Amino acid sequence: MIQRIQSLLLLFGAAAVFGLFKLPFGSVTPAIKASPIFSDGIFNIQDHPGLLGLFSIAGLLAFVAIFLFNNRHLQKVLSRISIIASIIGMVFAVVLFMQDATNMGNQTPREGFGLGLPILSIIFILFAIRFINKDDNLVKSMDRLR
Repeated sequence: MIQRIQSLLLLFGAAAVFGLFKLPFGSVTPAIKASPIFSDGIFNIQDHPGLLGLFSIAGLLAFVAIFLFNNRHLQKVLSRISIIASIIGMVFAVVLFMQDATNMGNQTPREGFGLGLPILSIIFILFAIRFINKDDNLVKSMDRLR
């Protein structure tokens, strides 16, 4: 059901994660040939298969959770796993960047819009979980009235 607010929030969370496929974490000019992540001048999720896998899982789980509106418990579990995958992906991206910092020399990378997308996704999914809990409490209160 797309008219529920948590469905929209989960959709926005999934869209934020899938936005990482187009928006980079950062860039540097000119490209650094000795650097594994800045060899093309752009640091994005396509630079490492681990990043690609983690953020793909996070986006897919958030998207699949939209269609599980009949099973609120499973919807919450998938949303939490999506948040965990996003957090692990962000930490892994920072670790890759810090490992590569020695190859950059005196060049300073410019931040890209991709830096904020995982955080935005986590915020959207957290709000979705909050609204799923509200629906669950509403259903429980209606069951008590029967």
